[in-house]
Amino acid sequence: MASFQYLVLDPAGRERRGHLDAQSAEAAQAQLAARRLHVLRIEARSDPASTPLLSRGLFRRNRLGSRQLTLFTRQLATLIQVAPQEEVLRTLARQAERDEVRRVVETVHEGVVSGRRLSEAMAREPKSFPPLYRAMIAAGEESGTLPLILERLSLLLERQAQVRGKILSTITYPLVLAVVAAFVVLALMIFVVPQVVEQFEDVGQELPLLTRIVIALSNFLANWWWALLLLGVASIFVSGRALKEEGPRMKFDAFMLRLPLIGRLIRDLHAARMARTLSTMIASRVPLLEGLRLTGSTIRNRALRSASEEIAESIRTGGSLSGALRRAGIFPPLLVYLAASGEASGRLDLMLERAADYLEREFDAVTSTALSLLEPAIIIVMGVIVALIVLSILLPILQLDTLAGRI
Repeated sequence: MASFQYLVLDPAGRERRGHLDAQSAEAAQAQLAARRLHVLRIEARSDPASTPLLSRGLFRRNRLGSRQLTLFTRQLATLIQVAPQEEVLRTLARQAERDEVRRVVETVHEGVVSGRRLSEAMAREPKSFPPLYRAMIAAGEESGTLPLILERLSLLLERQAQVRGKILSTITYPLVLAVVAAFVVLALMIFVVPQVVEQFEDVGQELPLLTRIVIALSNFLANWWWALLLLGVASIFVSGRALKEEGPRMKFDAFMLRLPLIGRLIRDLHAARMARTLSTMIASRVPLLEGLRLTGSTIRNRALRSASEEIAESIRTGGSLSGALRRAGIFPPLLVYLAASGEASGRLDLMLERAADYLEREFDAVTSTALSLLEPAIIIVMGVIVALIVLSILLPILQLDTLAGRI
């Protein structure tokens, strides 16, 4: 039995896409005709075993990335206010420039056409639409405020994209600078220093201590660079395997939170993300416990995730959000204070949003200050290393000039 893709018109004149299994194209067409569908196009689906690797998606993503999901949500939030869901999804599928986006949207469209709710149709593509996303869509459908929920969801995703963009733009320049500096120093030690050292081999005088140290390091790097490379790759592999285990990963994440500056940045960033997500979900009428459960699953730091789970358990037994945050001892005091104010005033969503805004501004300020100091520090360290290498070369030359002057 073969599988066929089809494009048909339903009795209302609307286009519908999908796929079905049949013995032949004629049998598939007969099945569609029996459902009172007018066939516009029908074709056999390609066999994955005979499809080239590049076409099978082994080297490309078969889901929506964060940027694509943000764009899709914004387009859906805009169009759904003026057109039915089915028509909007069909339009977005046609306008998609990437094949994987078109395939995902068509799958959701097929689900909606077959009678499923939008959240249920999105559940057919769990890699593209995470549980938190689908829970907010379901809350909008149940409350009849789906356009409003989609607008809030698109704002949330856009804000998260802005934060990710700031992080990438912030760390790119120092990282590139550090890599270039390391390659320059290695090139000097491996290729330049050995050439210069050859000039001092027949002098017969003891070389200065700094020169001997640099020569020893140069010989080690020139002869054992491959061993260092293998050791680095092996260390990365072993560390990656170890961090997949829950115990070592929990200890590592807890250690990262205890670091003086990095720990504060990680804590503030995760707290801001959790506060903004909870604010959006509470405003969307998603229960607080459900919001905490779904938000906790998106936190990568195991220590913060464990604290979120403890908070959810505390609220389940009758506690307050602010009290649970305070007992966790990990989250910023400002988040605890604003959460308490929100609970007292009945505007928890607004206070959590303000906490997220403040924490994100603090994150931007701290990273800007830290990087303004890090960039010159990298340049100074590189300059000192290069100066030591140059000095180790000049000292023997000056020593030879001194001996020649005495003679």
